[in-house]
Amino acid sequence: MASTGVVRAPSRNGHARSEPANGHEHGSRGSLLGRVAGQLAAQVQRRLPRGDLDERDPDFIRERLPLMWLIASVWFRGEVRGLGNIPDSGPVLLVGNHSGGNMTPDTILFTLAFSTFFGVERRFYQLAHNLVLASPALGSLRKFGTVAASPSNAEEALETGAALLVYPGGDYEVHRPSWEGNKVDFGGRKGFIRLALEQGVPIVPVVAVGGQETALFLTRGERLARLLWLDRLLRLKVLPISLALPWGLNIGDMLGHVPLPAKLTIETLPAIDLREEFGPNPDIDDVYDHLIRLMQETLDALASERRLPVLG
Repeated sequence: MASTGVVRAPSRNGHARSEPANGHEHGSRGSLLGRVAGQLAAQVQRRLPRGDLDERDPDFIRERLPLMWLIASVWFRGEVRGLGNIPDSGPVLLVGNHSGGNMTPDTILFTLAFSTFFGVERRFYQLAHNLVLASPALGSLRKFGTVAASPSNAEEALETGAALLVYPGGDYEVHRPSWEGNKVDFGGRKGFIRLALEQGVPIVPVVAVGGQETALFLTRGERLARLLWLDRLLRLKVLPISLALPWGLNIGDMLGHVPLPAKLTIETLPAIDLREEFGPNPDIDDVYDHLIRLMQETLDALASERRLPVLG
């Protein structure tokens, strides 16, 4: 997903000024470190799987769908509502809130439900950080249609007529503290709206509850990620800290975790044609505020149905 980092550069007033020798040396060291970081980042990125669109394998999905549905039904007591709100054919942008750390149980449940409802032959892709695709526990998701989150993959998927699931909140939202579990938080990211307008496709909001109860999420760890240069090396703006099985204290969630058997409920809302709803030249901010409000109201309603954490 899109990054949330804010690039800060030293302000200048336009007047030339002399710098002391040690300032010049410090700048040189900073420049050298920046080049080293850039080279390391390029090496790391080249070694991460991209999850290309052609890796999706309908036969693989068909063979594993019954067993995975059984596991999701028993462990998460998964319930997906409103799939009939998704257009029967053609490209569509599914926009969801995101919970549960790198194990992304809401994504897995929705993918199973979509493939069952529409059939495995309908093209369906999900965007994810390529570190998720590199996880030993989640590598097979590429065969279910999970691809690296990038503008080119998103555009290509929609241009082929596929349904595309995106999580604008990305790692920022999925690792939010547990006490913010029932909050839609895209972190101000609005690129998905521009994507829908450029491609001329409807947006279908997808709202999930329960994923943030699969572990105890303590902090996103944004400062820690910057301190360790993870934002430069791996495009990671967070280094989350949680309490999760089997690790106990889980830093980074790089190896995933065993999610608690929290009940998951997902509701799909009616499709929105942005130009029909907001006029020929929609205001991006108005669309964003409307979608956040609509999804938050739905999430509040779903949360009100739950009596106890995890048990639902």
